[in-house]
Amino acid sequence: MRQNTIARPVSFSGIGLHTGEQSKITLKPAEENTGIVFERIDLPERTRIPAVVDWVDSVQRGTTIGKNNVRIHTVEHLLAALAGTGLDNVIVEIEGNEVPACDGSSQPFVKGIDEAGLVQQTATRKEAVLTKPLNYEEDGVHFLVLPSDKFKISFHIEYNNPLVGCQFESLDITGETFRQMIAEARTYSFSNELEKLKKWGLIKGGSLENAVVFDEDRILNPEPLRSPKEPVRHKILDLLGDIQLLGMPMRAHIISFKSGHPSNVNLVRKIRQHLDNNGGHVVTTGDDESAESDRPGSIKPLMDINAIMEKIPHRYPFLLVDRILEFEAEKKVIGIKNVSINEPFFQGHFPDHPIMPGVLIVEAMGQAGGMLLMNSVPDPESKVMYFMSLDKIKFRKPVFPGDQLRMEVKMLKFRHSICKMKGCGYVEDELVAEAEMTAMVVERERLQEQQG
Repeated sequence: MRQNTIARPVSFSGIGLHTGEQSKITLKPAEENTGIVFERIDLPERTRIPAVVDWVDSVQRGTTIGKNNVRIHTVEHLLAALAGTGLDNVIVEIEGNEVPACDGSSQPFVKGIDEAGLVQQTATRKEAVLTKPLNYEEDGVHFLVLPSDKFKISFHIEYNNPLVGCQFESLDITGETFRQMIAEARTYSFSNELEKLKKWGLIKGGSLENAVVFDEDRILNPEPLRSPKEPVRHKILDLLGDIQLLGMPMRAHIISFKSGHPSNVNLVRKIRQHLDNNGGHVVTTGDDESAESDRPGSIKPLMDINAIMEKIPHRYPFLLVDRILEFEAEKKVIGIKNVSINEPFFQGHFPDHPIMPGVLIVEAMGQAGGMLLMNSVPDPESKVMYFMSLDKIKFRKPVFPGDQLRMEVKMLKFRHSICKMKGCGYVEDELVAEAEMTAMVVERERLQEQQG
């Protein structure tokens, strides 16, 4: 994985969404390790502003970067296009103070970049890799960032408008998914907030040509939505553009609940602090560490025991999950339990023929399911999970000391606070147990009040 720059210059012109002023940008090739740098070329003295979080100037309905009283508005759609197409080093020459809105999405930028082409450079790419989960919330916005061997975004939005309502999307961020599902998603607003935005001095260049406007019972645009999930996919686009302000790609699974530009940018700052506090590290792709992690038998855990204990309340001798290997929010989790002869239950089950109790195999699957459930809800620290029922339990083979029990739990249904999951336990590739589990998520404070 080496760094890329654009093969030849490509330009885009148009009106700015918020300033209403005409502008032109030109993407130009840049040397290795330059990063994404904006340059105002319409001023007497050219000013270069790196697209990193240190230079964020404003986050009011968009992301603005600034330096020495020079500002460039609404950079997120372009940054998302650069990230989604795999560009590392680009000089963005701009005439004007805002990136052109085009059609309100990243699609025009992607089309131009694809026509210009990419050039692979000699230097290897640096990536931020999380090794410990990061939980962050502010003003009703929640983020959970989980270690992962790829970059993934799961996003939940919730509006009173009946045409949008609640939407959820979870996508691996690849060049293919970005081009096919994210890039086309346009920015949007609601008719009842337009006057307020105008009073704030915003959306001076806004129109039905560069934004989707939702009324209470219809879309004001003459054309339909490009996808039923266009609103939530645009929020993923915005978040992807803001995450680019980290200054490098990253490997993590970002789960967002109702975030916008202010919280997105704050999340980038939190991720930097997290990396500095041993929550992760920066790797050079293709270095010895990355090569070692790709060798058979050297799979690194997605969550270690310390991360697990931060999420579920179980402790010795009843903590039955040692590692989490895979996790997809609201979909599935794979965990590991290393069964040792030192387990306390082997003293009585049975002294001359040690076998792991079947109920504890189910409990181990339940704890893995608890990791799935608690990492799929906002503010998991304030909640507790309780099982309501166990169904279709089958024990197929015994589990002995020295075995490694692999628990694979899939979410079948999750509505309101009730979740139904299917758990399967394996030793090597042999199914040893299975069960369907129904659980409820309860607010910890409410539970304490009932107990009091």
